[in-house]
Amino acid sequence: MKTKKIIFICAGILLVGAAVTAFIFMSEPTASSEGATREMAMLVEVVEVENGNFTPTIEATGTVRPVEDVLLSALVGGQIVRRSPAFVPGGFVTKGTILLQIDPSDYRNTLELRKSELRQRETDLAVEMGRQEVAQQDLNLIGGDSLSSEESSLVLRQPQLNAVKATIQAAEAAVDQAQLNLNRTTIRAPFDAHILSQNVSVGSQVAPGDDLGRLVGSENYWVELTVPVAKLQYLHFPSSEEEKGSTVKVRNTTAWQSGVFRIGYLDKQVGALDAQTRLARILVRVPDPLGRQGEAENKPELMIGSFVQAQVQGEEIQNVVRLNRDYIRSNQTVWVMEDEKLSIREVEIVLSDAEYAYISNGLSAQENVVTSNLSTVVEDTPLRTGTNKGTANGEEQGSEE
Repeated sequence: MKTKKIIFICAGILLVGAAVTAFIFMSEPTASSEGATREMAMLVEVVEVENGNFTPTIEATGTVRPVEDVLLSALVGGQIVRRSPAFVPGGFVTKGTILLQIDPSDYRNTLELRKSELRQRETDLAVEMGRQEVAQQDLNLIGGDSLSSEESSLVLRQPQLNAVKATIQAAEAAVDQAQLNLNRTTIRAPFDAHILSQNVSVGSQVAPGDDLGRLVGSENYWVELTVPVAKLQYLHFPSSEEEKGSTVKVRNTTAWQSGVFRIGYLDKQVGALDAQTRLARILVRVPDPLGRQGEAENKPELMIGSFVQAQVQGEEIQNVVRLNRDYIRSNQTVWVMEDEKLSIREVEIVLSDAEYAYISNGLSAQENVVTSNLSTVVEDTPLRTGTNKGTANGEEQGSEE
């Protein structure tokens, strides 16, 4: 009897538990799926592009070299008897300044001897002219009508006259050469110059061709730059001595303070490519490179052989879109937000400088270029913007909430 009672009690407990469990599952709330499949658009930042005329700035690097560079050498030999105090390394001299004086004594003596020889030849000419008159009188007395022209020439001593004239010409040339050698004993600066080296002093014995020192012109220096050949068409070179080429800012970032630069002007295109880089070589003329006068006074000096950076102002490019180079994607494409969707555009870039790309086709004014980096780049991907919109140059503009 007890066993049956226990069985009934257990069965009752199980039935009650099953009923409670069933009630719980039947009364459990179900989750609503409404709106769960709604696609979320990617949040991006955009800039609005502008179309117009722009002046590019082409950056290049190069080295400084002089326009005039002379190794001073002696044309006559002798002993140095005078040296200008300015003829020392680092000195400055003006055109025509006497730098060195070679002992002129021997050359003065030679000049006097040559002059004496010339006077002797002139005396010989005067004597011969007298003989010419006597010969003419003799010819008139004997009647010279029967003589040939060659015979008359011999009678009138024409060969002797020609010989005397030849000796006079030789004597005059000897005087000129002696005078020239005397003048060459005085060595002058051929232009306004900066002295880089001085190899002789008073008492030095020099011979023709000896190296006396090195001078460079102080009026202008050249900066030789290398640029891609395709960019030459955007540079302006002068067509005459009076005209100036494109403006160039020259910086020496390793030696000068930040923001300090010198102004130069495009001068010439060398016309030959650099052998290693295959880039075009151009020359920039920098006036008063040593900062000694005028507007350049107190400006930093350009040093020959130094490595510098240059920013060349190019010719104006008309009717293009200027866009920050960071916004140009691979294969010359740009991401554009069009109707709140991503549009991948191929663009035609006519020129790129250090900061901007100048686009002629593929973008229109007031279109929005995506500046954000996207993990998924698929055509027609939904996009949305935040609260800020920038410009095509990367500057941020305020916008309403």
